[in-house]
This record gives sequence, C-alpha cells and structure tokens, in this order.
Amino acid sequence: MTAIVKHTRMGWLGILRLGTVQAAIGAMVMLSTSLLNRMMVVEYSVAAAIPAALVAWHYAVQLSRPLWGYKSDLSGYRTPWIIGGLSILSCGSLLAVDATIMMSAPDWGWGTALLAIVSFTMIGFGVGISGTTLLALLASRVSIERKPAAAAISWTMMVAGIVIAAAIAGSYLDPFSEPRLAIVSSLVVLGAYCIAMFALHNLEVSTPPVPKPIATEKPQSFPDALREIWHEKEARHFTFFVFISMLAYSMQDLIMEPFAGFLFEMTPGESTKLSSIQHSGILLGMLLAGVGGSLYTKRFGQNLKLWIVFGCVGSAIMLLGLSFAATQGVTWPLKANVFGLGMANGVFAVAAVGAMLSLASAGRASGEGARMGVWGASQAIAFGLGGLTGAVLVDQLRTITGQDVAAFQTVFAIEAALFLMAALVATGTTMVWPSSQQEGLTA
Repeated sequence: MTAIVKHTRMGWLGILRLGTVQAAIGAMVMLSTSLLNRMMVVEYSVAAAIPAALVAWHYAVQLSRPLWGYKSDLSGYRTPWIIGGLSILSCGSLLAVDATIMMSAPDWGWGTALLAIVSFTMIGFGVGISGTTLLALLASRVSIERKPAAAAISWTMMVAGIVIAAAIAGSYLDPFSEPRLAIVSSLVVLGAYCIAMFALHNLEVSTPPVPKPIATEKPQSFPDALREIWHEKEARHFTFFVFISMLAYSMQDLIMEPFAGFLFEMTPGESTKLSSIQHSGILLGMLLAGVGGSLYTKRFGQNLKLWIVFGCVGSAIMLLGLSFAATQGVTWPLKANVFGLGMANGVFAVAAVGAMLSLASAGRASGEGARMGVWGASQAIAFGLGGLTGAVLVDQLRTITGQDVAAFQTVFAIEAALFLMAALVATGTTMVWPSSQQEGLTA
C-alpha cells in the first residue's frame, strides 16, 4: 500500500559539507598525482615511466569501486565507509611521501619500489571507497531539483581542494628539503582529514534518504546487482558514455603544456598559467550547467541530455580549434581557445555527474552505491588510459613523422572525434528524472 511520508531533504549546507569532503579527497590525491610525480622526475631523476605507472595503477585499483558501493548499500549507513576510505587514503598518501623520499638515494631498490606500490594501492582503494560512497550518499539524500547544483558544487569544491592544497604546499616547500617535504605533506593530509571529519559529523543521520520513485525490491547479491545494472539499457549506455567522454577529457592532461611549449614557445611559467586559464573555464562551465540548470527548471533532468551534448560538442569544436592552432603557431588566440575548452568540459562534466546522481536512484534492487561504483570504475579506467594514451600517441607520432605539428594536430583531432562519439552515445539515453511529486511516495 502506498503512503505519503515526509522527509527532511539535504539542504544547501549539507551539500556544501559533502563538497568539503570532496575537496579533502582532492587535496590528498593532489600529493600523489601531481606533487610527488614532479619530485620523482625532476628532483630525484627517476624515469617518468615509474610515477606514470604508479598513477595508472592507482586508477586500476579503483575497478573495485562497484564492490565498495554495493557493500555500503547493504550496510544502510555510508559515513563509516567514507571515513574508512579517507583513513586508507591518508595513510597511503603519507607512505607515498616516504617512498618518494627514499628514491633520493641513488641505490634505492625493491624495498622502495614495494613501498611505492603498496602506498599507491592504498591511495586507489581509499579514493574508490570514499569517493563512491560519498556520491552514493549525495544521490540518496538530495532532492531531484537540487541534483544539478549538487553535482556542480561537488566537482567545483574538489577542484578547489586541489588548487588550495597545491598553493599551500607550493608556498612552504621552498627552500626544498626532504624533511620539509615530509612536514608539509603531513600537514596537508592531516588538515584535509580533520576538515572532512568535521564536515561529516552527524550529517547522514540528520538527513533521511529521499524515497526512490520506484519500489525497492529485496537486496540482490553482488553479481546479480552488476547484471541488473548491465542489462538495464539506460545504465549500460551511460557507462559507455562515461568511458568515452572521460577518455577524451583526460587525453589532454599530459600534452597541453608540451603543446604550448613546443609550438607556442611558452616558458614553463607561461604554460602553467595556461593550465590555470583552462581550470578557470572548467569552473565557470560547472557553475553554468549546475546553478543555471537548477534555476531554469525544477525538472532539469528533462533537459540534461541537451547540456551533455552541448558540452561534448563544444569540447570537440575547441579541440578542433587546437588542432588547427598547431598549424598557426603564435598567431592563434591560444588562451581564449583553452578557456573555451575548459568551459565546455565543465558543462559536460557537471551534467554527467548530475545524470549519475539521478540514474543512481533508478535501480529496483541495485542501490546507489553499486551503480555509482560501476560508473566510477568506468571513469577510473578512462582516466588511467586517457593520459597515458595521449602522451604515448604524441611521442610516437613525433618519432614517426619527425614533426611536432602533425603529432599534436592528430591527437587533438582524435580527442574531438571521441567527444562527438560521446555526444552520440548520450543521445541514446533518456536521462529524464521522474516527477518531483513522486518523491514523497514509498511502498
């Protein structure tokens, strides 16, 4: 029998608190994927393939995301999973710092390598557990009309956490020394962990879940939950979309600054500022798609596909602009092109996360955690492959053709094609949220 039940929805303060936890995750991940990567290659002259392999491994470990999401579904209480994941991430980050410092010795061997592998394994598990269950909590506690803005806030604060942590670490690392690196990194990890614990305090217990628009059946086994998700057309198409779009999104990560240096004669400082311009565009795109979408209609999901396609097509156009820029050199308005690329990326990224939050609640037996885990695993695979593929393609094409222009031009064109493919896949999904009137109904 159906009855109307009143629930206390998660308000804007609660969404900001979960965004703060995302910022803490981003701050800790920044140490391993950015700061320590630079230390290994520049300060300690380690082959670039080693940190690249460690970062790729931490993405591979995140294939376990569906399992952690499923386990959190069964537990009915996600906060312990978020705290556990953050604890593993914190310990892994500190061990990664120790492993990096040990690489300063010219004769470092298998012991150091093993510590580095263990630490990045912990980082991968920590990000997978905390990130998956956090998004599942957000999906199950936020009302329909607030999900686009919640997605924007979550991603924006994650980027902000990375930027703030990088700025703080960069300010206090000079003059560089191993003890200073250990102290600064430890303070970043400790500060991020404490802020996240404060943000999580009593948050989940004070916001009961928003009822699903469809009746919830008896919980399934983990293999059955995965089969249900994969056999559902919408979920399967969305998994393909996440993989293709994030593959295109991440292929530019390791080649944008070399592109600016080789073909536009930018100094390291100038190319770093170019990255800042791109991230500024991403933040603006996120705000446009999230806040603007929520203000436009309370049934944003009915227009979600339009935002996703707009962001993907816009990204493809900007990448084709960069491909053409390779033949034009310094006469091309590179900064405007990169800002436009960031803005289009931000629009599609927030719309995609908004779709995740809505589709996560659409399962009859599979919970938000399992479904978020599947899409998180797809994203992790794409991120791991994307950066590596982009860099390898540029290197190989430069060797084969002997031309920087042809190499970068080809890779940017491939990225544009992937974004157009992602837009086509997105058109095959409905991505419509149910009417908000159904939110008060439970079986």
